[in-house]
Amino acid sequence: MKAVRFHQYGDSDVLRQEDVEQPVPGTGQVRVRVAGTSFNPVDANIRAGFMQGPIPVTLPHTPGIDVAGTVDALGEGVTGIQVGDQVVGFLPMAGPGAAAEYVVAPAEVLTPAPKSVALSDAAALPLVGLTAWQALFEHAKLTSGQRVLINGAGGAVGGYAVQLAKQAGAHVIATAGPRSSPRVTAAGADEVIDHTTTADIVTEVSDPVDVVLNLAPVEPAQLAALLGLIRPGGVLVNTTVWMPAPTDEERGIRGIDLFVRSDAEQLSHLVNLVDAGELRVEVARRVPLAELPTVHAEAAAGALPSGKIVITAGT
Repeated sequence: MKAVRFHQYGDSDVLRQEDVEQPVPGTGQVRVRVAGTSFNPVDANIRAGFMQGPIPVTLPHTPGIDVAGTVDALGEGVTGIQVGDQVVGFLPMAGPGAAAEYVVAPAEVLTPAPKSVALSDAAALPLVGLTAWQALFEHAKLTSGQRVLINGAGGAVGGYAVQLAKQAGAHVIATAGPRSSPRVTAAGADEVIDHTTTADIVTEVSDPVDVVLNLAPVEPAQLAALLGLIRPGGVLVNTTVWMPAPTDEERGIRGIDLFVRSDAEQLSHLVNLVDAGELRVEVARRVPLAELPTVHAEAAAGALPSGKIVITAGT
């Protein structure tokens, strides 16, 4: 089968498409014929060697944390999944990824794929959708009537976060640049702040918020300043894990660093929202497997479009 792998850490040129043996599912695993995976920034960080501590992959390594495809074979002890099922999932970060024609996955991380979108496009949902869900509802406990600021809403996580927060009945304030502002508005943001023309976001928010979700690689001082927007007892959830979330103990404001995890039950809920027409899966670009190194190179150059890039395996 075809797979994109890297044998050593480095820039995007360490990635190459190769012929490798088809994997065999072990106990509790299934083999998936891949329709699509996606590019996530963490893929580039793993490839570059920046994540060797928290995500110790074995070289050579195939990237691709998201997977959407068709179950092709079952390992021993697998129940509840059948050959031929179309599934979607968030793979273990340290294991072999889905930038290949086939991948082996723990059965427990998979859930039926949405029926209302192309199977390959479903790969745009797991990691970023779960990040948004866990940030807003598991950690921030967002409820109807609350106000939330989503800083960096123009990216893929932000697109889902705006939709989910609005669906939950929150008042959504989002920061985005000119390229992504129309998409953020269409996702349901009540207010959009152009961070490219605003020197201080804090001055643009008229009333306190209950939750700040930071998705942007801001300076520590800028992140700390966002605490001033949060009413007493509120929450700041931060996804830029290299920079700890600040807290304000005097006002009871919690700072939470989010490390997204695979959760098939939560992902199933997101799939149901997609099929109910309440959550849109948006794909900025679809590229074939052989072009994955180019996607990594464009990411390093800051040349990727706003939104999610799906990698199609073509099987």
